[in-house]
Amino acid sequence: MNRFLALFMMFCLSGVCMGQIKSPEVLEDGRITFRLWAPEAQKVEVRLETAGTLAMEKDERGRWSVTSKALSPDYYVYSMIVDGVSMKDPSNPLIKYNLFNTESQVRVPGPQSLPWESQDVAHGVVHRHVYRSKVIGLDRPFNVYTPPKYDPHADPYPVLYLLHGYSDAQDAWVSVGRANVILDNLIAAGKIRPMVVVMPYGYGNDAVISNGWGGLRDRSAWESSVAKFREAVLTELMPQVEAQYRVSKDRKDRAITGLSMGGTQSLDIGLNSVDRFAWIGAFSSGGMDTNFDRAYPKVAQAKQLDLLWIACGQQDGLIKVNKDLTTWLTTKDVPYTWQEIPGGHSFMVWRRFLAEFLPMLFQTK
Repeated sequence: MNRFLALFMMFCLSGVCMGQIKSPEVLEDGRITFRLWAPEAQKVEVRLETAGTLAMEKDERGRWSVTSKALSPDYYVYSMIVDGVSMKDPSNPLIKYNLFNTESQVRVPGPQSLPWESQDVAHGVVHRHVYRSKVIGLDRPFNVYTPPKYDPHADPYPVLYLLHGYSDAQDAWVSVGRANVILDNLIAAGKIRPMVVVMPYGYGNDAVISNGWGGLRDRSAWESSVAKFREAVLTELMPQVEAQYRVSKDRKDRAITGLSMGGTQSLDIGLNSVDRFAWIGAFSSGGMDTNFDRAYPKVAQAKQLDLLWIACGQQDGLIKVNKDLTTWLTTKDVPYTWQEIPGGHSFMVWRRFLAEFLPMLFQTK
């Protein structure tokens, strides 16, 4: 047997030539079949968003598989657990990138009326930037969405600062949240004004993420990160965006929102800078300073806002603290809109919030 044939047989035995491995496979009724070639594994499971943990079964060839229940149209995050070790699906190129634990995604297709489904419309462009932050002392990336037919010589566009959550990065709202697709579809439908959307990397230091999820317990690193991020946004990021893109500098044309950590940062920046922003959103805010008087000393000025929109999933463990915030705002006579829908701490909730929040922005009362 020559060397080439030996290598060929070795690859086949390792599963590389197993053409039958298709994972995930979405069936017509919305069920999903997952498969994995792991002949030496003793136990394999799939942890699937909304469906829990599914035990896989192994056939005589060492191929594991399981089929989920029927799921409604959406994008679902999942991971495989092989003998206790979590991993992404090696047969699936669609991933949910994360700083701590990258997982896989699977799409159950639905009607084009869903705002995150790709439609035959004009598409905007997502631009990538990196700058050296003097406030933070590190390079900081940010992405900018420009709408279809963006004209650098037209009247200034309104601008939304869209912030990600803890453990994610500046690309999360595009790669998982499908914000650019939602924007394209809503602009094409005439439901929102064409706008520029800025998506920055949301950490004011590296200490807050250097120890994985343990960074959440380091309150000093967390508070420093929030404060420095606020300063970097106001003194570095916004001037850069306004110099490079045709965006308005009028507070009536500026909005800020985010999810989880980004929701807390949106409140921190927006409620303390009402002179800069007239529209504020906060989705499933996490890590808030629950001493609201200390956190938002300028809250009296929030009565000038055109919109303060606070939302959370009904099964999210953070719903209580978000409701506590609205109770406090009521005592300060600050108008706000509260929204809750079924769901947990997930992009399945946040995609819906974004699609509902965007049409409220930059409207003339």
